[in-house]
Amino acid sequence: MKRVRIDPFIFWASIVAIVAATILLVVNRSTAEPYLDNLMTSITFKMDWAFQFLTIGLFVLLIWLAFSRYGKIKLGEGKPEFSSFSWGAMLFTAGMGTSIMYWSMMEPIFYFTGPPFGIEPESNEAAEWALTYGLFHWGISAWSLYAFPTVVIAYSYFIKKRPSLKMSVALSGALGKYADGWLGKFIDILVIWSLVGGLGTSLGLGVPMVSAVVGSIFGIEQSLTLDAIIVICITVIYSASAYLGLHKGIRRLSDLNVYLALALAIFVFIAGPTLFILTYFTNSFGLMIQNFAMMSFSTDPIGKGGFPQGWTVFYWAWFAATAPFLGLFVARISKGRTIRELIVHMLLWGSIGGWIYFMVFGGYTMNLQLQDIIPIKDILADSGGPAAVVAVLKSLPLSAIVLPFFVVLAVIFLSTSMDSATYILAAIATKELGDGQEPARWHRMVWGAILATISISLLLIGGLRVIQTSAIVVSVPIYIFYLLLVVSLLRWLKQDFPKA
Repeated sequence: MKRVRIDPFIFWASIVAIVAATILLVVNRSTAEPYLDNLMTSITFKMDWAFQFLTIGLFVLLIWLAFSRYGKIKLGEGKPEFSSFSWGAMLFTAGMGTSIMYWSMMEPIFYFTGPPFGIEPESNEAAEWALTYGLFHWGISAWSLYAFPTVVIAYSYFIKKRPSLKMSVALSGALGKYADGWLGKFIDILVIWSLVGGLGTSLGLGVPMVSAVVGSIFGIEQSLTLDAIIVICITVIYSASAYLGLHKGIRRLSDLNVYLALALAIFVFIAGPTLFILTYFTNSFGLMIQNFAMMSFSTDPIGKGGFPQGWTVFYWAWFAATAPFLGLFVARISKGRTIRELIVHMLLWGSIGGWIYFMVFGGYTMNLQLQDIIPIKDILADSGGPAAVVAVLKSLPLSAIVLPFFVVLAVIFLSTSMDSATYILAAIATKELGDGQEPARWHRMVWGAILATISISLLLIGGLRVIQTSAIVVSVPIYIFYLLLVVSLLRWLKQDFPKA
């Protein structure tokens, strides 16, 4: 088998762009942060209708694809490369990371104190909607944003036989020859930046949470030094996993991740108010199904409360910005699957995993608040999310065991996101990847080192948030990519499978 070679232009241009943009954003943080914040607010308020239509439109298009004659198209020859469990584990852990651990506890509290539709804060009605919106935001709509790029990239790689895991190649059906020129290079570099920014968001959320729990275990204060130590530990794990490759490293770590995540959820479900968790979830799930269309299109143009823009549209922009990475990764591991399998499994695996965590941890946290056991909303407002997470965990039976277990799970969750990201960064900056080939090990290690260096540097100088915000701003050109992906796929399907 031919040795894989890096794409020198994308490799060096991406590194220069990342380093230069990071330095510029951090050095000018005082002016860049409010500017980017205003730009992000402008995007969520002026493009709210566009993101709402895109998300629901992709869902409808995916359902049509899955159950049309195109659903039977097989991606690659032979049997699936991975078992259904390992495949599902990798796509779920790559897509969710520690975000699901944090938001499944905290998001219902935010909605309880700041509900939609003009509902009175902290009322019974606000409590009913608190979990409902969490289930909506982390359900089928979000995974539709992830699944569609995956289908197009997998089609390009396995059916069109374009041996390259790059967004520009997936857009070639729409862009034609321009996909191979400077425009294609620019697209791939932009995708790399959105990936680095998305990882910044995961680290910015996950590391302080892990740090707070570690501090609680050992009775030490959260500090930048502790944050840096945690990032180094995560780097060692994800670099080793990425070095070992898809089968020996990333797959095994993802399997372990899912087992541990399920174990913690089952423990909290049994140890907590089981009956309340079940009835609360059932009621919230029913509310979500009943109001799915309204929630999918809500922009609140009359009341102008800002809830859809601040939450729903922000989430769609965030998921859209990170979707090219997940699409590239899941496409690579989906050999032997049909388009129908790919769509149905992504929508179901992802949504059910998110719903389980919101059901258990969201229900448990809301019970603490509603029964006045612990004032979670006050801790969240006064001390921040990480402190509120610690309070929730310490309320559990056997908390001396639960807290270290949570740390291990969070570190592995972060590592599974990072190892798949490192793999894809190397794949984008590689010229060609034939069937069964992987990016060079040294190449994966280089990207691992770059991510670690940037992460630690940004943590130490407090510049992580500005990188996160810049990644959301990237969702605007990514929005255009979605439209081009639709054109690419429909053109290819018409060319390759014309009706008899």
